[in-house]
Amino acid sequence: MLNHAEAPESGSIDAMMSELGTRARAAARQLANTPTDAKNAALRAMARRLRGSEAAILAANALDVEGMEARGLAGSFIDRGRLDAARVDAMAAGLEAIADLPDPVGRITEEWDRPNGLHLQRVRTPLGVIGVIYESRPNVTADAGALCLKAGNAAILRGGSDAFRTSQAIARCLREGLAEAGLPEAAIQLVPTTDRAAVGAMLSGLGGNMDVIVPRGGKSLVARVQEEARVPVFAHLEGLVHIFIDRDADLEKAIKVVVNSKMRRTGICGAAETLLIDRACAATHLKPLLDALKKAGCAIRGDEETRELVPDAEKASVEDWVTEYLDAIIAVKVVSDIGEAIEHIETLGSHHTDCIITENQATADRFLAEVDSAIVVHNASTQFADGGEFGFGAEIGIATGRMHARGPVGLEQLTSFKYRVLGDGQTRP
Repeated sequence: MLNHAEAPESGSIDAMMSELGTRARAAARQLANTPTDAKNAALRAMARRLRGSEAAILAANALDVEGMEARGLAGSFIDRGRLDAARVDAMAAGLEAIADLPDPVGRITEEWDRPNGLHLQRVRTPLGVIGVIYESRPNVTADAGALCLKAGNAAILRGGSDAFRTSQAIARCLREGLAEAGLPEAAIQLVPTTDRAAVGAMLSGLGGNMDVIVPRGGKSLVARVQEEARVPVFAHLEGLVHIFIDRDADLEKAIKVVVNSKMRRTGICGAAETLLIDRACAATHLKPLLDALKKAGCAIRGDEETRELVPDAEKASVEDWVTEYLDAIIAVKVVSDIGEAIEHIETLGSHHTDCIITENQATADRFLAEVDSAIVVHNASTQFADGGEFGFGAEIGIATGRMHARGPVGLEQLTSFKYRVLGDGQTRP
């Protein structure tokens, strides 16, 4: 059996990945028919192991963070990779929350009778083996592994090199929880190398043993996955998140929502990156909004109209309208009306999450209908773009494509379906 704590020889990566795929397929067949109680027992055992291993996880994380700081990585990037006691406990609580969710596997979503007496059912089934490729966030190891397990899937997880030690420590807890519950440890496997050749092997499909790939990371990672993958991909493009301040926006509400959307955590994909303001309210709303952002530590890059009202704003370039900063920076543009705002979002956005602040319900309805993003928000922070906040327990990512899964990918999105045809001797004439 492969030792997950050791990296393979450079020439053995293909063999190692093939072994992971074979073991995952065998585990997936078992999980597809594992009772809900057994899966929940494993999830709760994993949560106990995480809490009991807090010191070891934080020690591994300290080494990872030290390495990130030594390489001079951005503070927002380091924040995504940093853990503390509260974040470890939150990971454990997330697993318990997933255990408490209804099991989608085996659920009959539709059933009907045909004139010939046949009874048909559409039934939720696991996808099979899911590969998750992610970068700096070590908590994805727990979230993705747990969601795949509850939905009856085996998971092969390839974490980034920056948080590799932390992911190993977390994965060890998951394997121990699986073993405690009597489930195959191969149900959740962490790729034991940071060599990029392992990613290529996953994208090739592991000889037919990989059913779906989920990328979680920067633009270059997602682009590579979409270009090279030979299996279906749950696309997760960058979060070019917009907030449009309509002429009928309540200023106090707008300030509260905008500051939270941008500054609560700047390094997550739901963080606001562009602020669009209706020219009809710019004179009254723009400066207070930007003053609040600046007070919270945010840098402003504005168009010419913005800089006329707020002269100390830095001049925005064309690149600012298509940049996911993941940092305390926001691009600001004055637009003529909701039509121009929607045109800007649809032309330059990434169809991830976009928000309108307005007290005019008709205007809000138009925005919600015409903005074709995975998540559209009215009068609330864009940082609610999260599977946990949607009541999914956690998420494996936010899909911005239009096929199968869109928005937060939780338990239901990690299943497919099959049809059961129940008869009593019928034959087709």
